[in-house]
Amino acid sequence: MVYTFKTTQQLACSLAEAWAFFSSAHNLSEITPPDMNFTVLTSFEDDAIYEGMKIDYTVSPLFHIPLKWQTEIIQVDDQKSFTDFQNKGPYKLWSHHHLFESNADGVLMTDVIDYELPFGLLGTLAHRILVKKKIEHIFEYRRIKLKQRFS
Repeated sequence: MVYTFKTTQQLACSLAEAWAFFSSAHNLSEITPPDMNFTVLTSFEDDAIYEGMKIDYTVSPLFHIPLKWQTEIIQVDDQKSFTDFQNKGPYKLWSHHHLFESNADGVLMTDVIDYELPFGLLGTLAHRILVKKKIEHIFEYRRIKLKQRFS
């Protein structure tokens, strides 16, 4: 089953500042809960985002078990949106669309994630018991960190 998680957050910054922060893979560690042991493995000469960019990470989403994760940037509309897609990792499907819209208060950022777990019925149960709450926790942590950074 494919699930969708959507969240929005108002950021008190310019579109250029928001884009520069979110389009840099190296900033992900700053807004990911420490218990996930999130580490970017890929090093870049130039941190500018582009379609086809592949980023390797290690992450421990559950039970402190380290997993390798690779995402690919499959869509970029400069200073408007980008989409990262999991090539390798813990999900059967992971597609994360980031949208940025300027407004009178700064930037409205929207995240839309379509995801599916492996293992059929077992994956559905894991979603109900663990995964949905974990994703909500990650984005609540992110909300707090971003409020601190962009206030």
